[in-house]
Amino acid sequence: MHIITVSGHLAIVVVTLVDSALCTPMYFFLCNLSFIEVCYTLVIVPKMLTNFLTKNLRISLTACAAQMFSFIAFGGTECFLLAVMAYDRFVAICNPLRYTVIMSRTLCMQLLGVAFISGFTISLGLTTLIFSLPFCGSHIINHFFCDIPPVLFLACSDTYANEVAVFLVCMMILLMPFLLILVSYVFIANSIIRIKCSEGRKKAFSTCAAHLIVVMLHYGCAIFIYIRPKSSYSLDHDKVVSLFYTNVTPMLYPMIYSLRNKEVKEAFKRYDS
Repeated sequence: MHIITVSGHLAIVVVTLVDSALCTPMYFFLCNLSFIEVCYTLVIVPKMLTNFLTKNLRISLTACAAQMFSFIAFGGTECFLLAVMAYDRFVAICNPLRYTVIMSRTLCMQLLGVAFISGFTISLGLTTLIFSLPFCGSHIINHFFCDIPPVLFLACSDTYANEVAVFLVCMMILLMPFLLILVSYVFIANSIIRIKCSEGRKKAFSTCAAHLIVVMLHYGCAIFIYIRPKSSYSLDHDKVVSLFYTNVTPMLYPMIYSLRNKEVKEAFKRYDS
């Protein structure tokens, strides 16, 4: 699954970089989304597989902090990037005549920069907050990577203030971009309904379908895991959900985009031939 995931995303990165037909803002963001997914999975899966194969389950405190920082950074960046992609679809469908003017190369780079800076800055603050706690009890993490809830459980001091801060940060990373996506799709749906031609409505919806599926998968799992009080955590159940969003959903994304997108399929066919 890991090989399929990395190969699929790298294939999308390569084909969007080398195919001139895909030099549009939508595919620029798709290329970066796939790059983020590769980094996101490389942070977790190789270490997890090494642990399973060698039975060496140790990780240093520094490596644990680095893994958490990278995981939150790339995951947070993906959340913001999905919101940017929703805005791109909003402009394309609701203001098509000015699309190329509004979504200029400069604006695309600025939006991408904001997504990366936001994700990495928030991740640095959150990781520092968590690893400033004292860990003087058990050092056994009930998980297959250094995720936020299981590491918080190891702290031997009162973590209420930290939990509130983590909850607020997770709200910022998850719910703010998700609300922006919802608002964008309200306007998009309104514009699609007003299209008189059924073929036009179908084409407009097809450009959003893949993005919508990815948003539902990504945010569905993330909100379930992180937007909850500590008392409702069930680490054994959460590990199953975490396994899904760190291994299964990243593997599905290239399939979703290639199967639902005519231009990507045609690009792959050109390079296969």
